[in-house]
Amino acid sequence: MRDNPVFSSQTDATDSVLSTNKVLRNTYMMLAMTLMVSAITAGLAMWMNLGYGSALIMMLTAIVLICFVLPRTANSSSGIYVVFAFTALMGAALGPTLNYYLTMANGGEIVMQALGGTALVFFSLSGYVLTTRKDFSFMGGFLMTGLVVLVMVSLALMLGSMFGYHMPAASLALSAGIVLLMSGFILFDTSRIINGGETNYLMATVALYLDIYNLFTSLLHLLGVMNDD
Repeated sequence: MRDNPVFSSQTDATDSVLSTNKVLRNTYMMLAMTLMVSAITAGLAMWMNLGYGSALIMMLTAIVLICFVLPRTANSSSGIYVVFAFTALMGAALGPTLNYYLTMANGGEIVMQALGGTALVFFSLSGYVLTTRKDFSFMGGFLMTGLVVLVMVSLALMLGSMFGYHMPAASLALSAGIVLLMSGFILFDTSRIINGGETNYLMATVALYLDIYNLFTSLLHLLGVMNDD
C-alpha cells in the first residue's frame, strides 16, 4: 500500500513546526537563565571591585569556551554547563565597566537607560520577527561584512589609544555602528530559529546573548558620552 503523499507532507510540516517551537521555547528559556547568571556575576564582580585586567582574562577565557569548547559539546548535556560558564564569565567581565559608569554623577540613571533601551530594542525586533515570521537570512552577508569592518575599526582605535592617539568621535561612531549591527543580528538570529536555520538551542542562545550583550555595552557607552559633563 502506497503512502499518501499529501498526508506525508502534512506530517512533515507539523513535525517541522513542533521542532521549531521547541527550539524557540528552549532558547528563550535558556536565554533568560543565562542573563540572570550574568547579572549575578556582574554584581559579584562589582562588589569585589575587580579590575580591567581580571575582566580581560575572563573575557578571553569566555571566547575560548565559545569558539573551541561549545562547538564540540553543543549536542550534549555538557554544552549547557559550557554556556552557563561562558555567560558567567561575560557577566563578571562587565563588572568593572558598570562600576566606572556608576561613579558618574548620574551613573545609575545611565545604566538603567541602557538596560531599558536594550530591552526595548530586543523585544521590539524579536517580537516583530515572531509575529511576521519573515525570513531575514538575506542579511547574513551584510551583517558579517559589517562585523568585520567594526572589528577592524575597533582594533585600529585600540592601537591608536596605546600610542596616545585618542579619537572620541570615532569611538562614538563605533558604538553607534555596533548598536545598528546588533539590531540587525537580532532580526537575523531570531529569523534563523523560526525558519529552521538554527536547530540547536544552545547555539541559538549564545547568538542572541551576544546580540544583547554588545547592544547593552554600546548603548551604555553612547549614553555615558551624552551625559558626561
